[in-house]
Amino acid sequence: MSIKENVQNILENIKLSAKKAGRNPDEVILLAASKTQPVEKLIEAYDAGIRYFGENRVQEGMEKIEKMKEYTDIHWHLIGGLQTNKAKYAVRYFEMIHSVEKPSLADEIDKRAKKINKIQDVLIEVNVGGEETKHGVEPENLSQLFQHCLQKENLNVLGLMCIPPYFEDKEKVRPYFAKLREMKNQLEKEFGINLPHLSMGMSHDYDVAVEEGATIVRVGSAIFGERVY
Repeated sequence: MSIKENVQNILENIKLSAKKAGRNPDEVILLAASKTQPVEKLIEAYDAGIRYFGENRVQEGMEKIEKMKEYTDIHWHLIGGLQTNKAKYAVRYFEMIHSVEKPSLADEIDKRAKKINKIQDVLIEVNVGGEETKHGVEPENLSQLFQHCLQKENLNVLGLMCIPPYFEDKEKVRPYFAKLREMKNQLEKEFGINLPHLSMGMSHDYDVAVEEGATIVRVGSAIFGERVY
């Protein structure tokens, strides 16, 4: 199947899942997770209608953004973990950073954004499964981190992100998506603030994520085919 056909299928599935949940499918952003993919494939995805691309590594993302400069309507998101020493590049190149997980990183992003007079859109990454190998703030520390981020003048927190544990049976992932949605609702109530985004769901389970309230699904292999390393 071509990238174009893959994109059409995914958009169709998003539409069905949104309808099932009584949601407007237009609320859901299909973000192409493009790490390790060559620029030619990104251009193919662009031609198929994709306007949001997510890179995992700052360096690789910067190179692609430079090469695709003339595509001025692309939204570049950083979806991988971010080290503090790369924050200045992330702020310069990416519209949204999905992976704020600790106060020191929030501080650094804020400081770097201030230097270039930018308000940086971010999501807080939550380790919903409590997995040692995964990034993200522990659920019990979320409220504290959120409050910390709110005090930063150059950070704009727009919601939450998670990478739940992997299960072959995607129904087993559903409770984790529901948990992230509940956390978002809790923060909105606690801080009297509107958080428009839930970034959750990947190639394997994005349809379930949409049913549970995802507004950004990060889809890689279902668009591009299996990754070649």
